[in-house]
Amino acid sequence: MFPSERLKGIDVFVCVAQAGSFTAAAEQLHLTGSAISKSIARLEGRLGIRLFQRTTRHLSLTDAGMAFYRTCTGVLADLEEAEHSLKADASGLRGSVRIDLPGAFGRAQVLPLFLRVMQDHPALIPHISFSDGFVDPFKAGVDMVVRIADPQAWPDTVGHRCLAHERHILCAAPAYLARQGIPLTEPDLEQHQCIAYGWVDGRVNPWSFADGQGTTTRRQVAARFVVGNGEGIVTAVMAGCGIAQLPSWLVQRQLDEGALVQVLPHLATEGLPIHLAWIKRRETLPKISLLLEALVAGLTLGDGR
Repeated sequence: MFPSERLKGIDVFVCVAQAGSFTAAAEQLHLTGSAISKSIARLEGRLGIRLFQRTTRHLSLTDAGMAFYRTCTGVLADLEEAEHSLKADASGLRGSVRIDLPGAFGRAQVLPLFLRVMQDHPALIPHISFSDGFVDPFKAGVDMVVRIADPQAWPDTVGHRCLAHERHILCAAPAYLARQGIPLTEPDLEQHQCIAYGWVDGRVNPWSFADGQGTTTRRQVAARFVVGNGEGIVTAVMAGCGIAQLPSWLVQRQLDEGALVQVLPHLATEGLPIHLAWIKRRETLPKISLLLEALVAGLTLGDGR
């Protein structure tokens, strides 16, 4: 089959999916309802799948139809972007770009990078969302994602790179240490108020400790406070409520300003890897390659901060 043959009916299919009916699509495309119906039938016959679930009152995409719709809209968007790229000069990057970021890390570390890029390229329109679960950029329809997690088995449609690793440190407010003393060894923590991360079901995240031999051990601590949000733990530590183990990037500003102090630095450990992932077929678009370069440079140099 010639490549051009594969494009037949795609515009009609996308229009029907977006319009929600054959009649509405026919009006938009200035075709007859019969022509629309025949075009969809030919496309379904060529693909060997049913794209729409039809009833007398309702038209909806099947699961296969939804997957095909995502692919088609992505291809059409790429064609539009290619046209923009040919028309734009090097300083004329334009159009929308979708990014999904982890909540706290995205706000603290990644968003400032994007804002600096946007100032230099005002024609770019970022759509930034925040979520903490695993996201496949291709399936989610986003151009790129940043994730702090164990290595994922990314599909072939996705490019990915490990940029850095978190650094987990123990820290406290100077006022707390002046009141309770500075711990010098791990057993000293038993005499201190520890603030741990936990969940509503009662589970408490163990702390990680370096043993001096290049390995890490994880142990539960007797937590005085349990908070289910990293930024909430920072608030509690800043208020002088105790000692917490946190990723250094989350408290670097407070450490630099002296509002928090690192304790037991010899127990600090390497945390989870920071991953950048993107849709491969879009990586050569100027706006995507620009943002990928900015993230690689900014987050790699930060190395877990």
